Amino acid sequence: MAAVLLTEEQQQIVQLAREFAAEHIAPHAARWDAEKHFDREVIARLGQLGFLGMLVPEAYDGLGLDTVTYALAVEEIAAADASIAVSVAVHNSLPAALLLRHGSEAQRERWLKPMARGELLAAFALSEADAGSDAASLRSQAVRTAEGWVLNGTKAWVSNGGTADVVLAMVRTDREGERLGAHGIGCFIVPTNAAGYVVGRAEDKMGLRASNTTAVHFEDLRLPAGHLVGDAGSGLQYALEALDGGRLGVAAQACGIARAALEHATRYAAERRQFGRAIAEFEGLQFKLADMATRLAAARALLHEAARRRDAGEPATQWAAMAKLCASETAMWVATQAVQVFGGYGFMRDYPVERLMRDAKATEIYEGTSEIQRLVIARHLLTST
Repeated sequence: MAAVLLTEEQQQIVQLAREFAAEHIAPHAARWDAEKHFDREVIARLGQLGFLGMLVPEAYDGLGLDTVTYALAVEEIAAADASIAVSVAVHNSLPAALLLRHGSEAQRERWLKPMARGELLAAFALSEADAGSDAASLRSQAVRTAEGWVLNGTKAWVSNGGTADVVLAMVRTDREGERLGAHGIGCFIVPTNAAGYVVGRAEDKMGLRASNTTAVHFEDLRLPAGHLVGDAGSGLQYALEALDGGRLGVAAQACGIARAALEHATRYAAERRQFGRAIAEFEGLQFKLADMATRLAAARALLHEAARRRDAGEPATQWAAMAKLCASETAMWVATQAVQVFGGYGFMRDYPVERLMRDAKATEIYEGTSEIQRLVIARHLLTST
C-alpha cells in the first residue's frame, strides 16, 4: 500500500480539525453522552469552518478536499466525540455526495451549496423497520400528481432525523401491484419544515447517544416535481453508490474511537500503580498495548488505501467494505482491551473508555453490518475470478 504523505494543505486541515475538536468537542463529550444532547451549535461552527462541505468542489462552495484528507479530519473529530463525527460524516458522504453526483444544477444551487457552507444540515433516510440490510424491500410510497409527488410512510434510524434541515429519502415510485423491486425506488429532497414531515421519538441508544437518531414519518407530504433527484427508478442505485463513501466515513470514525481508546489506555497504564510500580511496566500489559496499536495502524492503512483508490477513480466498493469491516471490528476490539486495561474503573461511566466501547459497537452495525460487508467483499472476489 502507498504511504500517505500529507501536503501542507492537508496538514493544515488535520491540525484545524484536531485543535477544534480538542477545544470545543472533547471537554463536553461525556456530558453530551449522559444527557443525550445533540449540540447544534458545535455542528454550525464546524460548518462555518468548511467541515460540512469537505468533499464538495469549490464551485459549489465546498472545500474540494480529497477523500484521504476527509478521512483524516473525520478521525480527528471522532477521537473527541464519535457522536459529532456521525453528523459530519453522514452529511458529507451521503446526501452531499449524492446531490453532487446525481442532482440537477438547480438542485445543487438550491440545496448543495448551503449544505456545503454549513447553513443546512442534511440527513439520509434509507432504512425502514422491515427493510434494513434488505433495502430494496422498503415500503414508503411516493405517488405522482399533477404538481409533483405525495409521500407516505416511515423511515427508521435516521441520523439527524430530528435536527436536520433537509433529508434525502429513498421512497418507492412504482405502484402497488406493479412492483419493480430495486428499480422502483426514487430519491427525494425533503425539507424538514414541509407539512407532513413528522419526527418520531428519539431512539435511546447504547452508544452514540449525543447523535440524534429518530424515525421519520411522511404523512401526505407534498413535494414539487423538482424535488426528485435524477431518475424516478434509480434512487436505490444512487443510495448504494453513496454508501461506498459512507462506509469510509464510518471507518474513519472507528479509527478515531480506537485511537482515543488506545491513548487513554496508554496514559492510564503509565499512571496506575500496582505491586509498587506502574502497570505499564508489566510485560503482559505492554503486549496488549502493542497489539492495540498494531491493529489500529493496520485499519488506518486500509482506510487510506481505500480512500486513495476512490480518489484515483479506481473500483473501490470492495475496498470501502474491507475498510469499514476492519476498522469497525478493530475499534470494538481496541475499546474492549482499553476497558480491560482500566480494570474495574473501565466499567464505570466516570472514565471515558466505557463510552468509547459503547460507541465502537455502533460502527459494526450501521451503514451495513459486518456481515453485509463480508458479503460485499466475497461477491467482488467471486465475480472477479
